[in-house]
This record gives sequence, structure tokens and C-alpha cells, in this order.
Amino acid sequence: MTITRDRSDLCPGVFRPWPADDGALVRLRPTGGLLPTAALLDLVGVAETYGDGRVHLTSRANLQLRGLPLEDGAVPDRVVAAIEATGLLPSRTHELVRNIMVSPLSGISGGRASLRPVAAELDRRLCEDPRLSGLPGRFLFVLDDRGDLLDRRLDLGAVAVNGAAGQLRIGSHGWGAVLPLTKVAAALVELAHRFLDVRGSGVEAPWHVDELDVPLEPPCARYPLTEPVEPPLTAGRVAGGTHHVAPDGAVDRSLAERVAAGSDVVVVTPWRGLLVPAGPVR
Repeated sequence: MTITRDRSDLCPGVFRPWPADDGALVRLRPTGGLLPTAALLDLVGVAETYGDGRVHLTSRANLQLRGLPLEDGAVPDRVVAAIEATGLLPSRTHELVRNIMVSPLSGISGGRASLRPVAAELDRRLCEDPRLSGLPGRFLFVLDDRGDLLDRRLDLGAVAVNGAAGQLRIGSHGWGAVLPLTKVAAALVELAHRFLDVRGSGVEAPWHVDELDVPLEPPCARYPLTEPVEPPLTAGRVAGGTHHVAPDGAVDRSLAERVAAGSDVVVVTPWRGLLVPAGPVR
């Protein structure tokens, strides 16, 4: 796919806010959508103090604050400090590239394997690698253990084929090697480096693997066991918990407190909802 870019990506973060009509918009990227409910409540408090009073959910299972003050193109230090105090900004240097989507029920119920450990290792490897802070802000990793995210456009990822192995995904339609799950995070980091090697630099450089003129590596055949076994989550009771679809895709204090009453952790879902697990997340 050939796309001509005339600018670098402007995907927002705390240190690169988007100047919307209602004030600054910033985005936070919890790994796989998983976060403590206490952190969600704290973030609602930040939104009430400095923004529009709600935490907005995205189709990438990210969190956004809107209506924040903007001073000389930046969010003021006092607001940054309040956001950091929630624990949801673990890396200043890599905040824009921690885009790791995981099947929401992974490690909670069903699926072929828990991909939460893979996601945590991938996030750690990304944040430890200075060069990978140069990935575009829209570069997306997707880890899928049941096929509920197969329709997502992505840059790199993996689909579990059993409890011990997964097949790499390279772009939205490409498939790579089948590897032990313990080696998936390292392989994805290596492919991310290869993407940076191939894409070049400057405003015309591609943002996505799908936009490259040459494949990152020779394609492999799709493994049969990557077929979906579960559909996307619906609202209400689901296997393993309760999925609250946020009205207008936004979480106010009432919803945050209701969620916190049911669990110490919550999973933001790509369907702009909050999954409250009925048990531990493994």
C-alpha cells in the first residue's frame, strides 16, 4: 500500500497534547487496557479538577482526557504531575508508542493462553529501548488469544494457537512464524526495529507496516488454529465478568465508582467499555 505522507503523525500524548476546540486532549495507554480501578478513580478526579469531568475511552482501549488547560502548546506542569500521580504514565520518553492491545478476556476467561505476560514483557522491552521511542504514535501491537481482535488493523502482533505458542502477525494481512509465547515479545521488538530501518525518516516516512513497499520478512502461511473462537464482547454479563459499555464512550465518577466496587482492576475494551473481572487476572 503506497501512501504519501506530508507530515509526521500527531497522535496525542501527555507531552504532545492535541489542541481541540474544548481545550487540550491527551491520551494514556494502559498496556492491554488493564489498570487498577483506584487509578481510574484518580484519573476521573484529574478530569474533574482540570478537564471536562470524564475519562474518555477509545477504540484502541486507551484513555483520554479532554478540556485540559493549554499553555504555550503544552499541558501545565501541575496537570502533568496530577496525571503522573495516577500511575498511568510509567514512561515519559515512550508514552506515545506504548500501543499494546490485548484480547480483553485474556488471562480472565477462556481463550487459548493468557497473553498478559507477553504484553507486560513487550511493554518493558519497548520502554527499555531508546530507539523504539521513535516509532510513530499510531503504530499498534495486537495480541489476540481467541480471535476477537482479528478484524483490527495493526502493525505487529501475535495470535495464540495453543497454550504455549503463537503466530506472529506482520501488518493487517501478513502472517509470520509460529513461536513459543516466551519468544514473542522479543520477536516483535526485533520486527519493530526492522520497521524503523525500512521506513526511513522525514515527514514522508510511513506510519504503518501496511504502508511499506517491501515486506519486513518473507510471509508465512496462516496457521489453521488462528481462526476465531469467540466474538467481540457484548454489554452486560459475559464469561469471566461484566462488560459495562460507557455511555458516549466516557466514564464519569458514578460509573468509575460502580466498577471499583466490583474489582480492584478493570480492563478497558476496544468497544469503549470497561470489563470488570469476576476473578483474578493471570
